[in-house]
Amino acid sequence: MQILLLASAVVGFGAGYVLGSFQMMILIYAGGVVLTTLVTIPNWPFFNRHPLKWLDPSEAEKHPKPQPQPQPQQPVSSKKKPSKK
Repeated sequence: MQILLLASAVVGFGAGYVLGSFQMMILIYAGGVVLTTLVTIPNWPFFNRHPLKWLDPSEAEKHPKPQPQPQPQQPVSSKKKPSKK
């Protein structure tokens, strides 16, 4: 999706720059947005070839998410580094 949008933006900017037309640049970019929308939004069959198997809520309760362990605090020394003269 991002690649199609970036490609249409680059092509639109290039065409708009060469033709000196802001309107042409916006129209080409808008066409790229419409093309990207048509590719990504419909439920295409090839997107569902390998569906994800979600974990059932009852299974999720049996395996709780691990909690991060707090890191022990290191003692802070207040010694100053000796300065070289």
